[in-house]
Amino acid sequence: MLSADGGRRRRPRMRRGTWPAATTVVVGVIGDPVEHSLSPALHNAAFAELALDWAYVAFPVRAGRARPAVAAMADLGIRGLSVTMPHKAGAAEACQRLSLVAERLGVVNTVTNMGGELVGDSTDGPGFVDSLADLGWSADAKRCLVLGAGGAARAVVLALAEAGADRVDVVGRRHDQVLATAALAGKAGAAGAVEAAGAADLIVNATPVGMVGTGAETTGLPFGLDPNRLGAGQLVADLVYAPANTPLILAARARGSRTCNGLGMLIHQAARQVTIWTGRDAPVQAMSAAALRELGQRAGLGPRGEVPPSGEPSAPR
Repeated sequence: MLSADGGRRRRPRMRRGTWPAATTVVVGVIGDPVEHSLSPALHNAAFAELALDWAYVAFPVRAGRARPAVAAMADLGIRGLSVTMPHKAGAAEACQRLSLVAERLGVVNTVTNMGGELVGDSTDGPGFVDSLADLGWSADAKRCLVLGAGGAARAVVLALAEAGADRVDVVGRRHDQVLATAALAGKAGAAGAVEAAGAADLIVNATPVGMVGTGAETTGLPFGLDPNRLGAGQLVADLVYAPANTPLILAARARGSRTCNGLGMLIHQAARQVTIWTGRDAPVQAMSAAALRELGQRAGLGPRGEVPPSGEPSAPR
């Protein structure tokens, strides 16, 4: 196995047929469904790059069963779990302790078994901010418009505020949900309108509009956004990464905006999980390469998987 910089990397030396072994550290992801998850490819690439005897697997857990699934970690010796829909709130309830971010959001996407104590965290929002940093973009003193007020939007709104955004406006269907989400940004948060997109430095689509396989595929833009309000000087981010080029990404690029899709956020939230669990710096480059290979293979593009990770011409670092 080659490392991201071309060097030779192997898992700890074992006799043929003995891996995973009784000493292999097990982590994984729970979700419903979970068969589509890119997380095993991301995390196992990281563990191989770090030469750790760890294995990451997908656990299909039916809706409503998050609490017993997470609680079983202590008895089974599972070191950590990634948590995806629909289990983020139920998993939080099963934790004995929550990070400050997870406590504010009321959900977790990361559970760590710390000697039998289950600790919940949320790396989604920080992972999104990390993905913007890959583009050399900072939220500090910026005006942000978040389209959507659900779980993904809440994580993004809180992270943007903590990154120093001057204003975080939230657009949604339900006014009460919009206000609750905007409140996570404190004084910087407010209910917004899609018509104000032209004044934003950053526009984030935190809805499933444009996502393949959700019934939300459309050529339209979230909340009827007028593409003429987009332009140069803006960064337009879509949390959807399949397809890589959503209608919003294409419209923004045509108007001269910088763009990025949700693959960088996925990679960086996973990288933060690797660091939480192992105490090691995550090999983000190796994880990015693994994600591109997996997406390319799923799209029938061959083993190299040259799928653009964003509207930018270069791959995520």
